Order: sequence, then structure tokens, then C-alpha cells
Amino acid sequence: MSATLTVRPIARADSEQWLPLWEGYNAFYGRAGATALDPAITRKTWERFFDDGEPVHALVAEEGGRLLGLVHYLYHRSTTSIAPICYLQDLFTHDEARGRGVGRALIEAVYAAARAAGSPRVYWQTHETNATAMRLYDQVAEKSGFLVYRKLF
Repeated sequence: MSATLTVRPIARADSEQWLPLWEGYNAFYGRAGATALDPAITRKTWERFFDDGEPVHALVAEEGGRLLGLVHYLYHRSTTSIAPICYLQDLFTHDEARGRGVGRALIEAVYAAARAAGSPRVYWQTHETNATAMRLYDQVAEKSGFLVYRKLF
């Protein structure tokens, strides 16, 4: 990782650079073209980052004034903890930033934020075919053994 890489909270001025990262993340998971997210969801997601009443947060990795990656995370209640649990929801880096420690730096920044918030754990999920990301995840966390079930409406 470059010594000039900075991980910081997102700022309103980041909008133009955040959007292509967000779109790249969504395209990676098949949410592009005809299956793209409704633009209202993107607008609402963006606004949530700046609303103190929302539990949703965003960090960006920046180098030389250019955003190389993003991470979105949120806190929620749990029946097994008094303190809020941290869910790392979205993590994405530009292709050319991969393998340079950007993803690791973003995850570590979420860990630091969660510790500061008194959260006892951070968790996330990824698609079973995301082998590249899992090589990193296997180094910075442990697999829980749980599978995700869902019902879409």
C-alpha cells in the first residue's frame, strides 16, 4: 500500500468520484443495465451518509486526490448483544487498486470505527464466487459458517 493512501469519512465533495465506484460495485453484483438500482436508491443511500440520524456510514480510500475505494457499513441491534453490531455492507476498489492493500485498509478502518462505537463485532457477506475478495477476507477475518437465506418481495 502506498504511504499516501488515506482512509477517511466520505465528504459531500466526493460525490462525482464515489458514484463510479458505487456503480462498479453494483455492476459486479449484477445490478447494472436492466437490473440497475433505481436512481432513487442511490440518491437516498448518498444522503444517508450525511444524516446523523442514520446508522449508515461511508469511508473512502484516497490517494493523490483520487478515490480508489469505498466501504459502507451500518450498526444494528442484536438479540445477543447490548452494544450495536457492525455490518460491513459494501466494499469496492477500482480494478487498478486491487492487490495494493486498499481493501484491507478500508476493512481495518471499519474495525477501528466499530471498536470506537463499542461494537463487539464486524461481519459481512460475499458471494461464493468472489474468490479474489475471499483471499483477503480469509486473512482479516474468520468464516462464521452461517449461510444466508432470503426471500425477495
